[in-house]
Amino acid sequence: VQLVESGGGLVQSGGSLRLSCAASETIGQFYTVGWFRQPPGKQRELVSTLTSDTGATYRDSVKDRFTISKNNAENTVYLQMNNLKPEDTAVYYCYGRPWGSNIDYWGQGTQVTVSS
Repeated sequence: VQLVESGGGLVQSGGSLRLSCAASETIGQFYTVGWFRQPPGKQRELVSTLTSDTGATYRDSVKDRFTISKNNAENTVYLQMNNLKPEDTAVYYCYGRPWGSNIDYWGQGTQVTVSS
């Protein structure tokens, strides 16, 4: 399975972006999909997950600003990011974990840069 992110870019503080993660196969095979990010010089951190039976989770710093969703018909996972802040600057990665598997599939990442 290949995951390809898109939608990153440069935006001013307070702006919005929508990231997309297109899967080469049905995302119905994934029990969990989500987004991580890696800020410059820092470790990768979890941003949001969407699990089939428990719904969405978000890290505290993005709650009420980011929304994760998926479109099974389009095999795409989205991350709508509003009111972006400079501290949101990072490379954003999507991932998916299939049902009954401990193996995660990752995209190549998309850069998000928020200027102050």
